[in-house]
Amino acid sequence: MHVCAYAQAYPAKPIRIVVPYPPGGTTDVLARILGQRITEHMGQAVIIDNRGGGGGTIGTEAVARSAPDGYTLVLGTVATHGINSHVSKKIPYDPIADFAPIAALAQNIICVAANPSLPVHTIGELVDYAKQYPGRLSFASSGTGTPHHLAGEFLNQMAGITMVHVPYKGATPAVLDTITGQVQIGFLSLATALPHVKAGKLRLLAVVEGTRSSAMPDVPTVGETVKGFEISSWLGLFAPAGTPPAVIQKLNAEVVRTLNSPDTRTSLEAQGLNIVVNSPEQFAAQVKLDYERWGKLIKSIGVQLD
Repeated sequence: MHVCAYAQAYPAKPIRIVVPYPPGGTTDVLARILGQRITEHMGQAVIIDNRGGGGGTIGTEAVARSAPDGYTLVLGTVATHGINSHVSKKIPYDPIADFAPIAALAQNIICVAANPSLPVHTIGELVDYAKQYPGRLSFASSGTGTPHHLAGEFLNQMAGITMVHVPYKGATPAVLDTITGQVQIGFLSLATALPHVKAGKLRLLAVVEGTRSSAMPDVPTVGETVKGFEISSWLGLFAPAGTPPAVIQKLNAEVVRTLNSPDTRTSLEAQGLNIVVNSPEQFAAQVKLDYERWGKLIKSIGVQLD
């Protein structure tokens, strides 16, 4: 009886969603759209708390150590819960044991974009150019060990080419240096790249997912040219482990209701995000599977931060 009463009373005070990255990126934009809708429906303020640093580790650890009462959540990514602990031995939390998955929110589509001065229009042409001029091409990512970085290294490995990785502190500087030609190629979130593609400042070559984006069905996948290439990058909501199941279910129902509303769907698809709707159990299974999958990929590429 106690649990039911707790769930009915929840939320009795503001909810904090920690975004473990600086403001302005895809994770932050998604958190703000979600927070606004939940505030309107649940009648409690949702506070967005940006705690960047450590490739998402600092903010994620803060939530792992928070009270498991449903009032402190983290908008986690495939980096915070799938990649980081494979590339660094110093991650101060367990991405599986320390969290209760609430719901997947969206696929963060990663694209391969070129500076327009580079004479390539497809992944095939990019691979040919890189083979013709070994070591000449460099690619930008939003940081070492991010899905964007690993997508670039994976392409190097699968296509037998050598593009030099240039890591940046976040998405914005990575995009800017690809636009100015400091680097020729960017592995960027589609949401971040899209406005610059539309303005003619970047040329879109492909997306790294296994299937084409529903928002941009004309853009091919890397895997259509380089067989077996596929990278999946998701965003999802987590509570600390030990949060009452009734609260997890209530939050999941709220997230699903929000994601299914047409105006939210339109806002997120305009950001280049593919919406994902699932249950806590489905999301937990996906997190575990991707954790293992990334482990194998990182081992094969040989990326280690410490």
